[in-house]
Amino acid sequence: MKLSIQNLGKEYKRGFWGLKDFSLEIKPGILGLLGPNGAGKSTFMRMLATITKPTDGKILWNDIDVAKNPDALRDVLGYLPQDFGVYPNLNAIEFLEYMAAIKGLDANTAKKRIDELLQLVNLKDAAKRPLGGYSGGMKQRVGIAQALLNDPQLLIVDEPTVGLDPEERVRFRNLLSDLSGERIVILSTHIVSDVEATATHIALVNKGQLLREAAPESLLNELEGKVWEWTIQSKDLPALKSKHIVSGTIRKSDGVQVRVVSSDQPEAESRSVSPNLEDAYLYFIGGKQ
Repeated sequence: MKLSIQNLGKEYKRGFWGLKDFSLEIKPGILGLLGPNGAGKSTFMRMLATITKPTDGKILWNDIDVAKNPDALRDVLGYLPQDFGVYPNLNAIEFLEYMAAIKGLDANTAKKRIDELLQLVNLKDAAKRPLGGYSGGMKQRVGIAQALLNDPQLLIVDEPTVGLDPEERVRFRNLLSDLSGERIVILSTHIVSDVEATATHIALVNKGQLLREAAPESLLNELEGKVWEWTIQSKDLPALKSKHIVSGTIRKSDGVQVRVVSSDQPEAESRSVSPNLEDAYLYFIGGKQ
């Protein structure tokens, strides 16, 4: 099972590219597609889901050109878009039966699969309640259930935890981890903690460009010796932010404890500390200042 992205590009209007020269080799596991809003993540996901056609480049699924044969990928694809909506008057079973019919599942297969998925996403007890009364997290779980109806080999989820409370976010991340196994899961988000908790590989994206692609451990290794902490006075914080990437602040009785990402020691009193993925994200997205 292999997904190959070769010099992919999408031009929306003359000279404006949502994605440019984007290349990736993706194997089973969870790929965290991480970048700020407007970085090109959703553009990439929509091309993968065969909703939008590339302007340049190729998407190859097991060496089959998806542009020439989209059904080769569609048959094994599960997709939870960022703007996923539900029919509020349908209950979960009715909605999933409808989605199963669209995906071409026969009635007996669909019934069995829906029962399994409602159990998997912990909605068995709420299965006959109208979706309009579901919380944000419950709707997302219905969304992941519909994406899994055809037992996809490629599962794409776009900004799945936006608007969820912390408990629902943790539950959703755990579900994604459980689902990865022998399939490719692509998680697109701007929330670093979602990627930190789930991804086996990370792709950092900004302004339509792939900046970095590596295992989380590799990104953290590159940041060793580049993260610093010390305490400053509150009045000095704006000046510090103008000179350095500040990845964290904690107010204390004697001032503000700051966390800075910098290739060189920023101040004589600053001490080197272990990096985290938030530091790595800011370092690469911020242009390695």
